[in-house]
Amino acid sequence: EQLEESGGGMVQPGGSLRLSCVASEDLFSRHTVGGWRQAPGMEREFVAAIAYNDDSTHYAESVKGRITISRDATKKTPYLQMDFLGPEETAVYFCKGGVSWGQGTQGTVSP
Repeated sequence: EQLEESGGGMVQPGGSLRLSCVASEDLFSRHTVGGWRQAPGMEREFVAAIAYNDDSTHYAESVKGRITISRDATKKTPYLQMDFLGPEETAVYFCKGGVSWGQGTQGTVSP
């Protein structure tokens, strides 16, 4: 199953990015979807997840209150709304559904 992220880009500190993810077949109806990120020289880290069955959400402590994961009610397309971003959050952002990963999209926070 294939995943593809979109919505990366460059913003200033304090700015926002909204990422989304598309998948082949009906992956999002069968699997919890997670957002992850990998900063330069760092390990990939968990950001947020939304369950496929009840839309319950889970967040890393470092992003609570600033990042929101949600899904489109009809197509189940997941979105990751990221606000008040800091330069340390410059990373490649990934979508994960089940055991499948997307290729990632670059998010850069810089003055």
